[in-house]
Amino acid sequence: MEGRVWKYGDDVNTDVIFPGKYTYQPMESAEMAEHALEDLDPSFAKEVKGGDVIVAGRNFGCGSSREQAATCLKAAGVAAVIAKSFSRIFFRNAINNGLPVIELQDGIDVINKGDTVSIDFENGVVRHEGNEYHFPALPKEVLSILEDGGLIPHVRKELGKV
Repeated sequence: MEGRVWKYGDDVNTDVIFPGKYTYQPMESAEMAEHALEDLDPSFAKEVKGGDVIVAGRNFGCGSSREQAATCLKAAGVAAVIAKSFSRIFFRNAINNGLPVIELQDGIDVINKGDTVSIDFENGVVRHEGNEYHFPALPKEVLSILEDGGLIPHVRKELGKV
């Protein structure tokens, strides 16, 4: 897959990914997407396009365990999040929601907002401006969950309830 980059720094927490003031308001995922990153980057929800990629520093998704953080990014059209490290709970929530997350150390600092990156999930490669940066390839079980759109659709498929 290939996508346009949105670039952020370290410690992007769930309270700015999906603002805390909306946490207890019932919303469909499309409405959540309208508030994605609004406290960090007010232009994000208005300008993000399907297939875009977030690139960030360390500890992406820290803070509370709210699942809405991963849900709103996926609903906004984000195709993947690449970061130096993730909060473990956000990482798992992202996979459960069908949002690919990649831990990558090399290359993060030279990738800028508006650049284009391509990601080869099976072989563990991010390509940017003629360079290749390697990450551990995603296990086939995780790829299956992502391809099925998240854990719930994956389990339904596995149980024959497609």
